Order: sequence, then structure tokens, then C-alpha cells
Amino acid sequence: MVKPLPKEYYTRLEEIQAADFVALELVLYLNTHPTDRQAIEQHNQFARHSRQLKQAFEVQFGPLQHGSPNPSQTVWTWGESPWPWQV
Repeated sequence: MVKPLPKEYYTRLEEIQAADFVALELVLYLNTHPTDRQAIEQHNQFARHSRQLKQAFEVQFGPLQHGSPNPSQTVWTWGESPWPWQV
């Protein structure tokens, strides 16, 4: 049986998705406007913000994506995290 996830899990996941969306949109814009310094600054800001959100999420809820470090040295935590179809 799948244990229910706390509301904060979904809230944090939504924040990550929003930051990633903005960063990706800025990448697409910068592909056609490569000298827009303000957009570059915004992209870097959202990329850093996304990394910080993901690190905080993983500390609290476990690995988020392939390549994330396993937080425990003694237990493989991937099996404890919800699978994408469980979210």
C-alpha cells in the first residue's frame, strides 16, 4: 500500500516545476536573444533557485531525479521515495 504524501510534498514539487519552467522559457528566449543581459541574469537566478529548491526537497523527501546523491550511506533510499505514477 502506498503511504499518503504530505501536502508540503506537492507544494515543494510545484515550486520546483515553476522555477524550472521559467528557466526553460528563458533558455528558449536566449536562443534568439543571446545578448540580453537581463534575461541572462534572470535565467541564472532561476537556475540557482531551482537547484536550491531541489536540494531542500531531496533532504526532506529523498531523491528527486536520476543522478541525485543518495542521502544515506547505509540505505538505498530510491525504493522509499514515491514513484512518478504515485504522485
